[in-house]
Amino acid sequence: MNNTCDIAIVGGGLAGASLAVALAPLGYSVKVIEAVPYKAAEQPSYDDRTLALSHSSCRILSTIGLWESLKADATPIRKIYITELHRPGQVTLDSAELGLTEYGHVVEARRFGVAVTSRLQQLENIEVISPARVKDIDIGGATTTLHLESDGVESELQARLVVAADGANSFIRNRLQIPTEFRDYGQTAVICNITPEIAHEGRAYECLTETGPFAVLPHTGTRCGLVWSVASDRAQEILELDDETFITRAHERFGNKLGAFLKAGKRSAYPLKLARAKQDVRERLVILGNAAHAIHPIGAQGFNLALRDAAVLAEVLADDYADDPGASGLLHQYSRWRRQDQRGTIAASDGMTRLFAHPSTLAAGLRTTGLLAHALSPSLRRKSALKAMGYRGRIPRLAMGEVLRPG
Repeated sequence: MNNTCDIAIVGGGLAGASLAVALAPLGYSVKVIEAVPYKAAEQPSYDDRTLALSHSSCRILSTIGLWESLKADATPIRKIYITELHRPGQVTLDSAELGLTEYGHVVEARRFGVAVTSRLQQLENIEVISPARVKDIDIGGATTTLHLESDGVESELQARLVVAADGANSFIRNRLQIPTEFRDYGQTAVICNITPEIAHEGRAYECLTETGPFAVLPHTGTRCGLVWSVASDRAQEILELDDETFITRAHERFGNKLGAFLKAGKRSAYPLKLARAKQDVRERLVILGNAAHAIHPIGAQGFNLALRDAAVLAEVLADDYADDPGASGLLHQYSRWRRQDQRGTIAASDGMTRLFAHPSTLAAGLRTTGLLAHALSPSLRRKSALKAMGYRGRIPRLAMGEVLRPG
């Protein structure tokens, strides 16, 4: 292994691998360091979860050349129905109201993993080092040194820029003692695929409850993706239900919108927490994706926010006229650009989660008022839909369909 590179990406999951593909046309030598082999059954990023990709995310993936291999298994989201459990009011978001055929698409995370890892193998200036773990990091000077361990063998890698995309429990963030805000929502998402009696026809449903959203997303064929947020102390109970009882309880919670639930797939559970780094850049370092902001899945913005991080960083580095991807000015330019979108998206996710969990009559009134206002106001629906689609503030060129070229 060559022990130097321009950019080292720590974490080869959804965000890190997508960033590597976005950077490929810029000519940098890029190394992706991933602890878990991509073909391992326990690879956490590429499991059976469904990814709700926003309109701008699909544009980004198309521009960097990933969408072509994803679109055959992608399911369009044409309408979104938002309600609150046992409360009045429903907001219907119809993509036709914006002159679009869909708001975005649903893709299985495992299918995304196949597409992105296959693409990485085709790119000459991208090297994947896996399995390998970062054991330490030394910052200072013209390069940053990563101390790696792979199959018991230790080595060093020097990079002009390190990108920490190593998840919500980021080793890099923790090792450098970067101040981070944490919040445990006391909720756990139980997810699985489910087959309803009535065809979904591109309809998505999100019922907001005091323990988080109960969401049904359109998926390939007759399947839907189910996300059932429950109090964390009840998650194991839900996981251990036999299929018949689980299907019955899920149908009771969801109602008869798609008829009976006929079949449920394997269930998994993910604790829902907020982890937000107070700094996203340091000397020759960018913190990106869940390492910078792991957020609640209400509104399905987590990976979409990370993908916009990747698109902006790639654009900033495309304009690297000094040929130094770790230059302080570039990194702070990235941080300033991302601030509005990150703060707005995180505030919306965290605010909605806490508002719907609050038991007071005032909070209930605010929730109902908000839903009714959106139901009655096309302009309010349009504004909210554009933000959810990823069009908030300055839009990266990749999301506008413009291929990046080296500066």
